[in-house]
Amino acid sequence: MLILTLSATAVAVDDPLEASIKARISSNQQEAKTQGRIENLSDKTRVMLEEYQQLSRELEVLTTYNDQLQRLVNHQEEEKGSIQEQMAGLEATQREIVPLILQMTASLQEFVAVDHPFLPEERAQRVVQLQELMDRADISIGEKYRRVLEAYQIEMEYGRTIEAYRGQLKRGGDTRTADFLRIGRIGLYYQTLDRQETGEWNIATGSWQTLPDHYNLSIRKGLRIARKQSAPDLLYLPMPSPQEARP
Repeated sequence: MLILTLSATAVAVDDPLEASIKARISSNQQEAKTQGRIENLSDKTRVMLEEYQQLSRELEVLTTYNDQLQRLVNHQEEEKGSIQEQMAGLEATQREIVPLILQMTASLQEFVAVDHPFLPEERAQRVVQLQELMDRADISIGEKYRRVLEAYQIEMEYGRTIEAYRGQLKRGGDTRTADFLRIGRIGLYYQTLDRQETGEWNIATGSWQTLPDHYNLSIRKGLRIARKQSAPDLLYLPMPSPQEARP
C-alpha cells in the first residue's frame, strides 16, 4: 500500500511540468506560424512595393512623353496656321505674277524681232519654248518665272560679249553660208566663206549692206579673236551712228 501511494504522488507531481512543456511547445509552434505569416506578408509587401515603384517610373516616362507629344502637336498647329497664311499670300502673288510673266515673254519676243539678227533661230526658239512653257500646268509659277529671267539674262550677256558663229546670210532672195561677227550689240558683221565679201547690219534700214574691201582684213581678224585663235587687239570697223532717242 505504501508503494502505490508514492507512485500516485509522483504522477501527480509530473502532470503540471508536462503540461507546461506542452504549452511551451504549442506556443513556439504558434509563434513559428505567426512568424511565417509575417515573413510571407513581408515578401508580398516587398513585391507590391517594387511593382508600385516600377509603375511610378513608367507613369513618369509616359507623362514626359505625352508632354513632348503635346508640344509637338502645338508646334505643328502653329506651323499649319503659318502655312495656310503663306498659301493665301502665295495665291495672291501668283495672280499678280502670272500677267507679269506673260508680259515679259511678249516683250522679249518683240525685242528679239527688232534687235540685230544674230543667232536668229536660237533666239526665236528660246522665245517659242517660253511661250509653250506658260501653258503647261505641270510647271510651277516659280519655275516659269525663273526661266523667263534666265532668258533675259542670256540676252543681257549678248551685250557684253564678242562672238563668232557660222550661219545663213539671207539677203534679198539669196541665201548663203557666211561667218558672222557680233561685237556686243554695237555691231554685227558678216564675211562670205571665200572672204571676198564683207558687210554689216544697218540698223537704220533694217537690212544688210556691203562694206568696202579694206574692211575684209579687220573682219577676218575679229573672227579669229572671237574664236580665241588670236590675242585681243584693236579692230578698225564701221560703227553705226547713235540714234536719237524717241519718246
